[in-house]
Amino acid sequence: MTELRKRGGGGGGDPDTAENISDKEAESEDRLGLQGDAEGECDADTKTDTPDVPVSTADTDNTPECLNKALEGLPPRWKNYWIRGLLSICMISGFFLIIYMGPITLIFVVMCVQIKCFHEIITIGYRVYHSYELPWFRTLSWYFLICVNYFFYGETVADYFGALVRREEPLQFLARYHRFISFTLYLAGFCMFVLSLVKKHYRLQFYMFAWTHVTLLIVVTQSHLVIQNLFEGMIWFIVPISIVICNDIMAYLFGFFFGRTPLIKLSPKKTWEGFIGGYFGTVVFGFMLSYLLSQFQYFVCPVEFNSETNRFTVVCEPSDLFVMQEYTLPAVLQNTLRWKTVNLYPFQIHSIFLSSFASLIGPFGGFFASGFKRAFKIKDFASTIPGHGGIMDRFDCQYLMATFTHVYLASFVRGPNPSKVLQQLLMLQPEQQLNIFNTLHSHLQERGLLPSAAVQAE
Repeated sequence: MTELRKRGGGGGGDPDTAENISDKEAESEDRLGLQGDAEGECDADTKTDTPDVPVSTADTDNTPECLNKALEGLPPRWKNYWIRGLLSICMISGFFLIIYMGPITLIFVVMCVQIKCFHEIITIGYRVYHSYELPWFRTLSWYFLICVNYFFYGETVADYFGALVRREEPLQFLARYHRFISFTLYLAGFCMFVLSLVKKHYRLQFYMFAWTHVTLLIVVTQSHLVIQNLFEGMIWFIVPISIVICNDIMAYLFGFFFGRTPLIKLSPKKTWEGFIGGYFGTVVFGFMLSYLLSQFQYFVCPVEFNSETNRFTVVCEPSDLFVMQEYTLPAVLQNTLRWKTVNLYPFQIHSIFLSSFASLIGPFGGFFASGFKRAFKIKDFASTIPGHGGIMDRFDCQYLMATFTHVYLASFVRGPNPSKVLQQLLMLQPEQQLNIFNTLHSHLQERGLLPSAAVQAE
């Protein structure tokens, strides 16, 4: 950006470029952390490199006064440990309560978390943008959020609520033209953004436009994948989220008590001891949790909508993934453990891969968030949870985990979904359904799965 400003100010440059870049905009680029630092300068923590951004609530302490008084005699390190520990217990208890309340509640909670994460990220940009009194940034940001959610949740309704859609005439119209309506809504927001462009601030406005869309990509798209995982069975929602929480706790505990070797500069408090200890603790936890949940239909059955009761059902015949199987151990383990075979649920084997990703790759979501916060010289995204920061500070690894779980399911576990295909067939015209029936009937006769017409006549 420094180079671009120099070119704009030169006599041989484009006069329109020089006109559009004002001193105030150049200052805004510095505030946004986009100045052309030399390599390595971004790691320096100097006063001159700190952007002139108004202090946010993320940098304030909102710990309840009663908790501060109860822990005032402890050293800062142990005080932070107790605050984080108590709030973690409260959050985990709330998580169990939400699971008990069922899939609909989980969907609403995911949506609320998504909106709060979006708000926290957008607010960081808005604090800078607002000082220039440029129009429509916050309005357009939330408008685009509504458009993208309308698209994704509309797709979910069409896929999993087919019976309800067929029954209601307005929903049939919305389902049929859903993508066109979604595109039209987005196009209206795009035109509003173009109309809002202000001379001498074009570049800043396009920064904010990109900021909004990257936030939508990170937050909304991946929260949609969380819901997709949920419909495959609550176990695909609970286990990935739980192992990320476990890895965070285990890495913190191992790092707190044994940590000596720094892991990465982006997060100075992270240590190799915490990273390695967190891995083994998470794999063991995920293996045991998978064994426990695989025994209950409530967790392993796909979440489906019952058109007769207008409620979600989680009753089914468990798939082979959740039926106990006998496995022969490798010769090395047989000599060590003195066992030849073990009985496991196949899902427990999948849990090892999920836990490994959560422990080895998942933390990079946290490192990415740490780099983002360092770029803007803030401690946390917000101060929603005392000792933990904002909601986004707790879910930075969850979104990466949700994407991996979705890809893992599609690649190694999930096959064609008969109920989903049936719902789509029922939305066709009667003539189309009859044509598909005749084609399928002939195909099954050719394969010998149905008697031929001649045999039926006899």
